[in-house]
Amino acid sequence: MAKRKRRAAAFKAKVALEALRGEQTVAELAARFEVHPTLIHQWKKALLAGASGVFKKGAGKAPEVDAETVRDLHAKIGELAVANDFLSRKLKPWGGT
Repeated sequence: MAKRKRRAAAFKAKVALEALRGEQTVAELAARFEVHPTLIHQWKKALLAGASGVFKKGAGKAPEVDAETVRDLHAKIGELAVANDFLSRKLKPWGGT
């Protein structure tokens, strides 16, 4: 059985935009990009449904996380992992898992 191909979002957008232009039929686009016509219809529908999100205020901004916060969180994760390991070893004699 053939493994499913994973397509990048940029590729899907490119194919969907080509379908929206209407210069070629979906069958021609499917042959050109080597995808099933149903996928092209799905990508086109998804593009049309999500297009309004492009113009929303504040859309596309990535949340800003500074390096110090990330470092602090990684340190906390390390502390909790050590404590968890210590407690699990100490509970084993009493039948703890």
